[in-house]
Amino acid sequence: MRRTGLLLVLTLAITAASCGNDTGSGADTIRIGQIVSLTGNYSPLGTENQKSVALAVEKINAAGGIGGKQIELSVRDDKSLPDQAVLAFNELKGGSDAIIGSPFSNSALATIPLVDREEIPYVSLTPADEQVNPVHPYVFVVPATSGTYAEAALQYFQSAKLTKVALAYDTKSSYAVAGAKGLQNKASQYGVTVAPIEEFQTTATEFGAVFTHVRASDAQALMVWATGAPAVALTKQYAASGLTIPLVLTGAQASKLFLEPAGPAAEGAVIASSVGVVGEHLPAGELKTAVDELTSSFTTKYGYPPPQFAQDGWSGVKLLAAAIEKAGDTDRKKVRDALEGLTLTTPNGTYTYSATDHSGLTTDFISVNTIEGGKFVPTEFSKARYK
Repeated sequence: MRRTGLLLVLTLAITAASCGNDTGSGADTIRIGQIVSLTGNYSPLGTENQKSVALAVEKINAAGGIGGKQIELSVRDDKSLPDQAVLAFNELKGGSDAIIGSPFSNSALATIPLVDREEIPYVSLTPADEQVNPVHPYVFVVPATSGTYAEAALQYFQSAKLTKVALAYDTKSSYAVAGAKGLQNKASQYGVTVAPIEEFQTTATEFGAVFTHVRASDAQALMVWATGAPAVALTKQYAASGLTIPLVLTGAQASKLFLEPAGPAAEGAVIASSVGVVGEHLPAGELKTAVDELTSSFTTKYGYPPPQFAQDGWSGVKLLAAAIEKAGDTDRKKVRDALEGLTLTTPNGTYTYSATDHSGLTTDFISVNTIEGGKFVPTEFSKARYK
């Protein structure tokens, strides 16, 4: 009797442990982990990501969840450090059906080998091309990749008849390095020559040497790839440099987090962004409806329009929710397969993932804007695309 009782207790304990690690449809909730930069250099991006992820989860749960199951969100701060992102992933992997990744490219790239090993759906909120080129089976990117942004910029340059473009980029940012490479690799296809090429690091605060080299060249525009503080400092110094050629920036600056500290110095700058950033200029339709849903919800809750990074977080949840609903289960492989066959319109545009494309967005959903009166306004080049 005692032996039988002991075996029964052990059996129940094993069963309970198995249920606790279950990633299938037996769970009462859908468990999503989020790795996000809430402190450190990338906290301005991460806090916007986290707000929109939480808001999307709140909206889905209020509407009845997914298949009647509520989403349970677990958040870990990577502190804007790759090693902390790895620790966060290891904390989340056992109790998550899917994970939303960091906005910091270096953190995401440090995490991907673990994603490959654990085979857990991972939706990344950073655009570094290395995440999807080559394809990693369980990794899907939400923002348009750096390479896609680079090609959109080249399309704009070609339209504006700009054939000589100077380039400056942050060598310590995977996002910036990928963008710079993408620009150089495809420039000739659009009749563009890239020179001079200037390098700086994330800690840079003075850009006089960059401007001196650009001034001595025949460049017709300067494109800068950077995130965070360097872009603000460079923009302010550029406005005082006497250079009159266009300053071109990327989606990393497509928010009030850049506009406010840059202030009047940013007037007239050209900035590529997700199409949702200029949603008020879109014609009626499915894309406009998706943008308005986020804009209304986010503005009501937080008192300001959603920046680029908020659109990424919201879109990431929407993509995961659609894949889980399509899979009819939270089994990791089924969700992965559902993502690979998914087409969905979010504020970032219409995603079409496939077995060979885990980035999902094309240049059609990048808007090239100018800054007018402290606001993003589509250029005529982009306006023509959305008529």
